[in-house]
Amino acid sequence: MLALGSCLRKVLAPRALATQVCSSFATDRRQTEGTFYEFCTYYLKPSKMKEFLQNFKKNVHLRTAHSELVGYWSVEFGGRINRVFHIWKYDNFAHRTAVYKALAKDREWQERFLIPNLTFIDKQESEIAYLVPWCKLRKPPKEGVYELATFLMKPGGPALWGDAFKRAVNAHANQGYTTLIGVFHSEYGTLNRVHILWWIENADIRAAGRQRSHDDHSVVSTVRESVNYLDIQQNMFLIPEPFSPLK
Repeated sequence: MLALGSCLRKVLAPRALATQVCSSFATDRRQTEGTFYEFCTYYLKPSKMKEFLQNFKKNVHLRTAHSELVGYWSVEFGGRINRVFHIWKYDNFAHRTAVYKALAKDREWQERFLIPNLTFIDKQESEIAYLVPWCKLRKPPKEGVYELATFLMKPGGPALWGDAFKRAVNAHANQGYTTLIGVFHSEYGTLNRVHILWWIENADIRAAGRQRSHDDHSVVSTVRESVNYLDIQQNMFLIPEPFSPLK
């Protein structure tokens, strides 16, 4: 948000407690330090998409002064378009609360971005998710595009389906069919949902990699193990915006 100064120091003050806070909101061993990710989706009016993104690009520094932006993408295809999808990182729930309180008081952010763009947004969605215990957030080898694959698993949690799902993800990643960025498990939003964020160089390379994986008997057999725990699967193809840390 604003330039680093006294206001920002107040916002970040709760972060000093981060190492002492073990989030009671987590439901399994994923979180010993409290760090989580907020998945935000904005549904924009088609005629205002370009203007919204230009405005955010111009003012993104005002928002990232308060908390860390992981990535910011436009949805190219896969369901409703004219959407932006972005991921924010927080140390714990106290940190997020402090950030949002500061944003509500940040006149520069309010006047330069929030108020002028509220009428461009049809709907907003928010989901809280954690990285699964066996996955760290990675960076891509170079600029490219992304696929967010979302799986609604049967109730029971990672204790039931975690090992089979891990084997299926790693079977794809280890063969180089696509590059794994992160695997997340929902905590608030639709429960029993897992998101895989993949990086690929371009859409045609992704299509070719998908075909090769379908012809790979070792991958197919591994994936079949996790299918028994799966209810619904969907994906989105994402184009990173110029100001996105993940490109």
